[in-house]
Amino acid sequence: MPVFRLLGALEVRGPGGALVPVGRRKQRALLGMLLLRAGSVVRIDELLDGLWNGRPPSSARANLHSYVSSLRQALADVPPGSGVRPVKTAGGYRFDLAAGESDIGVFAELAAEGRRALDAGRPAQAAERLGQALGLWRGALLEDLPGFDWFQPHATRLHESRLAALEDHVEARLGLGEHAALAGELAGLSAEHPLRERLWGQYLRALQRCGERGRALDAYEQLSRVLRAEGRGPGAALRELHREILDERGAATSGPGEQQRRARPALLPAAVADFTGRQEEARRIYRLLAPNGPAVGLRVAGITGMAGIGKTTLAVHVAHGIAAGYPDGQLYANLAGTDPEPVAPADVLGRFLRALGVPGPAVPVDAGERAELYRTLLSGRRVLVVLDNAAGERQVRPLLPGSPTCAVLLTSRARLSGLEGVRWTDLDVLPAADGVRLLERIVDDARIGRSPADAAAIVQRCGGLPLAVRIAGARLTARPAWTLAHLADLLRDEQLRLDHLRSGDLQVRASLALSYEGLSGSGQRLLRLLGSFDVPDFPDWLAEVLGGDGPAVAGRDLDELVDAHLVNAVGADQAGQARYRFHDLVRLFARELAREQEAPAVLDAALDRGFGAWLAVAEHFEPRLPGPCFAPIAGRAPRPDVRRIVAALAAVAPLSWFDAEQAALRAVIGQACAGGRDEVAFDLVQRMEKYFDVRGMYAEWEAAGQAARAACAEAGNRRGEAVMLRGLIDVDTWITTDHTTEAMTRALGAAARLEGMFRAAGEPGGMADAGVMRSWSLTAMGRHAEAVAAATEALGWAEDADHLGGQARAHVALAVALGESGRLPAAVEHLYQALACARKLGNPRWEATALQFLGMGHSEAGNFDASEEFLTESLAISRRHRDAYTEALTMNAMARLQLRRGDADADVAAEAALAVAREYRMAHHEAEALEILGEVELGRGRVAEAAGYLRQSVAMWRTRGWLRFLAGALILLGRALGTLDPAAAGTALREAHELALRVGDAAKAQATTRMLADLHIDM
Repeated sequence: MPVFRLLGALEVRGPGGALVPVGRRKQRALLGMLLLRAGSVVRIDELLDGLWNGRPPSSARANLHSYVSSLRQALADVPPGSGVRPVKTAGGYRFDLAAGESDIGVFAELAAEGRRALDAGRPAQAAERLGQALGLWRGALLEDLPGFDWFQPHATRLHESRLAALEDHVEARLGLGEHAALAGELAGLSAEHPLRERLWGQYLRALQRCGERGRALDAYEQLSRVLRAEGRGPGAALRELHREILDERGAATSGPGEQQRRARPALLPAAVADFTGRQEEARRIYRLLAPNGPAVGLRVAGITGMAGIGKTTLAVHVAHGIAAGYPDGQLYANLAGTDPEPVAPADVLGRFLRALGVPGPAVPVDAGERAELYRTLLSGRRVLVVLDNAAGERQVRPLLPGSPTCAVLLTSRARLSGLEGVRWTDLDVLPAADGVRLLERIVDDARIGRSPADAAAIVQRCGGLPLAVRIAGARLTARPAWTLAHLADLLRDEQLRLDHLRSGDLQVRASLALSYEGLSGSGQRLLRLLGSFDVPDFPDWLAEVLGGDGPAVAGRDLDELVDAHLVNAVGADQAGQARYRFHDLVRLFARELAREQEAPAVLDAALDRGFGAWLAVAEHFEPRLPGPCFAPIAGRAPRPDVRRIVAALAAVAPLSWFDAEQAALRAVIGQACAGGRDEVAFDLVQRMEKYFDVRGMYAEWEAAGQAARAACAEAGNRRGEAVMLRGLIDVDTWITTDHTTEAMTRALGAAARLEGMFRAAGEPGGMADAGVMRSWSLTAMGRHAEAVAAATEALGWAEDADHLGGQARAHVALAVALGESGRLPAAVEHLYQALACARKLGNPRWEATALQFLGMGHSEAGNFDASEEFLTESLAISRRHRDAYTEALTMNAMARLQLRRGDADADVAAEAALAVAREYRMAHHEAEALEILGEVELGRGRVAEAAGYLRQSVAMWRTRGWLRFLAGALILLGRALGTLDPAAAGTALREAHELALRVGDAAKAQATTRMLADLHIDM
């Protein structure tokens, strides 16, 4: 497997084929650009233009440095020993690839080998190489990175190469005699690429060699019309092939009449005229049923999927496409597998025998004898048998021919694993684009083109289910006055959606009911209970929690739902848990049944058990997460016994479990809030706060916290409301877009209110957390004595509550307050105590925090080597846990250390910090990074550039309300403006002087006085 895969979504594969995460969208786009130009230098200006489509912002270069740094870290061991990639060169970056590392390179090599084999007359080798080359394509080039114009020329070039390889592959398969299979495939390919004459020529030859000369001549006329519309006609090669087919047909029709042949059944239903999508699935089935080459056994292909997914439509489409390869006839039977009484095999055999020419009186009465005669008649004949909607293995086995010259195409809602040799194709819902195309073909008027957004909404509310889309299209066709917006609005109401998805004899509800009625009683009950949850997917253990009969029964019932395609298995998640999901319409169907058949108390109890189980497992993993070490204040929601579940997850890392469950947990929080379950809502948000923080999911944290806080307020739950307010203050203070007031001023008032709420609730741990927040705010305002007193009080509360995290936080708050008031040795001593608490607690975030502040303290004291050691260790912890917040702060501290040392590359660390800070809305870190970059430019004598950075920094520090930092940025701005605008420099320096006096920073006040004197400006 190539390491770097671009032919489809961008993927990087590490040792053993493991998927390597390579970061955010622009970082992935950068990697794609470098890989497409592998071995060549890509200029920085070109990269900036490509990443921002010709409009790079002022921070683009800083962001690019950050992306490169993160890429190098992500690719450090991909593969082992490959060295640093990408490489910095003069003016740009270069990404070197070894042979076989990129799927584009492997594709080109395999395609060239196949072409050479084809030219040398070795079609088998050519087909193998070209098949391998085409198999590397998983979709369009970098299909997960739309919107980057830079990729378009590469996409066009590679698309053309893919089509050329596809045509070569078809040529090789024609040489191997795969005419029948190719006839069906090329019908679709020529329609997809109507101007490629080579594909059309191959299509005509495939039809010609299957004896379908009439179809070949019709196809030639179709091509001629297309080309005439383009102002040209078919080329010489196609015209010659056309004459050859005409000559053959004339010879065939002028010869003597043939003898009466055996009956040639043609039982296939009419092909669906508006068949849409499913190209890959159809091609796979064509290959499985291709009637060429020596057969070693009966060819059987199966199609399975949920009700309404389009199994029959695909089967009939494929059967018509491949029928020419089975000239002795096609048999078809609907086995009614979902009916209360499926069709008996003996009855089907009777029909088949009569279709094969057996007179009615000669059809045996005994079912076994019918099967024997059926197999005898099919021996040596090339017949395609389509068995639609099978109930089970016993129904199908008597209907299988005994001859390897025949083929069987089977559909069933359940995967009939007991049938030997079946190659199954699982159908999923239609992609959005195919769903809209299907709707357009059904409706066949201008409404779809006029309202594409409404069409997409209809398909989305149909869940991409072909049956539902067909019903929606039928309703629109029957009602020409309806707009698409009207139908989309009707389908918005979930409780009535299934009522609107019915037209004539087509009903989504009735189709699903057939699958439901085939379940066991416990399987039906599990479906009803699972449908009550609003989660996007769920782990296997939820069935055990809801069923209450143990893991064996739960597993059996869940397998039954999967087999019936009422629940979809989606594979293992990051924690190794098996995950399942509902189709949206199946969930609505299950909820209808639950409302009809379950008492409200039963449904409430099921939700309580499910929500409580997620909460209990989250409680198990949360203490070992990095992140804010607030006092845990448990809610009063009930928890079921999850000891068996957590035992099975013993080897799972906490972050991996939260990565796997975060979407489900957020959905549970939303459902709990909507349903008045405030205790479980606030408790779950609390258990996710560390995860939200370390993953930079601040918008999600804020949304979940606000919802749970509102639910608690409505329920009069002051304790839960306080817990939510605590986290929201943290987000609002440090990750904020609210610049209407100074962040630290807002935080002081909010922290005081929070402290009172926790005091009223009798929660000293919460009081300690609020006291630390109050201390930080007071320090920012220059009220150092009050800040020390607040942190000292918070430390006492934390010790009384045995709140180790609160002790670590209080020691850091004390260190910051003492450090800003000039008592650096005492500050450093508190930081060592904070580090000890963090390590005892086992919280990597606060270990990294204590280390980074120790690094800052030693840097301030001039102990540069010690500072670097602490900062390096902190950075390693942050990056190991992908903790963007602490990483950005440490990068800023590293940049300041480099400035003090006179390191010329201090801007690299600051630019990286700036990029991360802007991405995650870290206003404090952004202001500091801008300040450092301004100081770097000042040192280089580039005062205009410095002033630009520093103006942004000053503006940002004003929104923060941290007076000492604002004063420092103003002093630097005054230095930068000294030669550019002395009056503005004086204004900045006078404000800095006033701020320095307010916070008691005599050194800064004296510096501003000297600078004003040097500029001959009055104080």
